[in-house]
Amino acid sequence: MTTTVQIFWGSVVLGLCSVIHITTIVWSVSLVKLLGPKLARYSARLRLGVLLGKAFGFVIISHAIQIWILAFSFVIIKAIPTLGEAVYFSLTTYSTLGYGDIILDVDHRVYGAMASITGLLNIGLSTAFLAGLLGKLMRWDIV
Repeated sequence: MTTTVQIFWGSVVLGLCSVIHITTIVWSVSLVKLLGPKLARYSARLRLGVLLGKAFGFVIISHAIQIWILAFSFVIIKAIPTLGEAVYFSLTTYSTLGYGDIILDVDHRVYGAMASITGLLNIGLSTAFLAGLLGKLMRWDIV
């Protein structure tokens, strides 16, 4: 794969993953707004735990979906031979941990870097979202 093709497909996957992540966050906000009033009769700690836990669960599911998308894409483009190795590589690349025990060949390295940018952006978005949500929930005097 040429560098241009890697950047193109990496950008497509980054966009797809980001749309999934943003959609998940929007659903999570909607759920928190829906559940908040229904939990009014419970203790503040329980409300905080349930609402933050639900949002956190949505974020985790979103990241898992994205890691699977990346894993399948690495197998499809024949960058990594097995799905198990692709999941492992996707997880370590997406998290930007990158152990380096699986290395992509030159024809796929830029695509791999795009996978890590995807994780960096979406993990950053998750962190900002959860921190903002926690601040908002605490301003609602539920703790």
